[in-house]
Amino acid sequence: MEYSRFYYCASLILSISGLVFPVMVGSIGINYGQIANNLPAPDNVVPLVKSIGATKVKLYDADPRVLKAFANTGVEFIVGLGNEYLSKMRDPEKAQAWVKTNVQAYLPATKITCITIGNEVLTFNDTGLTDNLFPAMQNIHTALVNLGLDKQVSVTTAHSLAILEVSYPPSAGSFRKDLVGCITPILNFHAKTNSPFLINAYPFFAYKSNPKQISLDFVLFQPNQGIVDSKSNFHYDNMLFAQIDAVHSALASLGYSKLPVHISETGWPSKGDADEVGATLENAKKYNGNLLKIICQRKGTPMRPNTDFNIYVFALFNENMKPGPASERNYGLFKPDGTPAYSLGISGTDAVSANTTTTTTTTGAPAPPSPDSSSNGYLSISAAVKERCCSCIGQLLFPLLLLSYLAFRLAF
Repeated sequence: MEYSRFYYCASLILSISGLVFPVMVGSIGINYGQIANNLPAPDNVVPLVKSIGATKVKLYDADPRVLKAFANTGVEFIVGLGNEYLSKMRDPEKAQAWVKTNVQAYLPATKITCITIGNEVLTFNDTGLTDNLFPAMQNIHTALVNLGLDKQVSVTTAHSLAILEVSYPPSAGSFRKDLVGCITPILNFHAKTNSPFLINAYPFFAYKSNPKQISLDFVLFQPNQGIVDSKSNFHYDNMLFAQIDAVHSALASLGYSKLPVHISETGWPSKGDADEVGATLENAKKYNGNLLKIICQRKGTPMRPNTDFNIYVFALFNENMKPGPASERNYGLFKPDGTPAYSLGISGTDAVSANTTTTTTTTGAPAPPSPDSSSNGYLSISAAVKERCCSCIGQLLFPLLLLSYLAFRLAF
């Protein structure tokens, strides 16, 4: 491979993307999963990430190849400590050794800002994992304190929406009674360390499980009648915001209404098995494209209208070795060869519902059920984007993805 040609093309792409996405710097993040045997080398992923204006990357491990490749790029990183390591982290010495090897060694060149301890641990129905989660979080944080890194690197864990016992209406959101004892010390930890509460939210799973009663437009951010929470009188025109506010209500019910909520996983597959209703390329285009546009509009949820929240969309690449149904291998924005999986298809004239506001009107729309527990996933987008980017993002993003592909092709 002639790297000089690749990086010449990549630099051209980045120059263009710098003109296209000046207001999006610091706003888009991407979860970068690698459960595949055909992905490009991390060095070649850097231009792809930057070509779409991303400045944040989330890993499910602390891959040294990736962390080295992104050194001195200014891209912020969330690194992960897998479920399989939780028991070892009960030992403070091992926790400190892990932080030294996987975090401190790459600072400050690589901007690691957060560590996720495990993924969806509380809904694995594994008492061993559950018992090890909080001690692991404490020991990793203590290691950061000992090394003087706790002010720049936070500690958290990601949860499935299955931790909720009630998710509809959003104002009645509550945690499962059998998990309250496990969740409460974690919430107290977040409050003391100023770290975010992470939730994985997939409207796709809710729609797939009940397509006859759930409006596809409601889950894809398309214009629709929406639903009204009869208790709060808040109007919801999309399921994701209803899910997020159900989490806000659950936190408030335990006295933690001020904790920031970040969406660590969300996305839509472009392909699925025959029984995976809704898993199509067109629906993936609408879900992720409309989500980006809403973020450009800096729309908070009805309960938190003025709060910018980080959303991590699944995923950077299609990953051909992920187990499970076909959808698991088809969430990516990119194919492994660097071509876009689809155009996001958004422009200033695209119709996106924008009426998520307070109202006293009631509707007869059915209540959306709680979605199934999500899969592992990966793309982070915060809402700190100015509205003026919305009119051009859809028209320019897809050409940038194509330019990224040309860089790949010219590199060979």
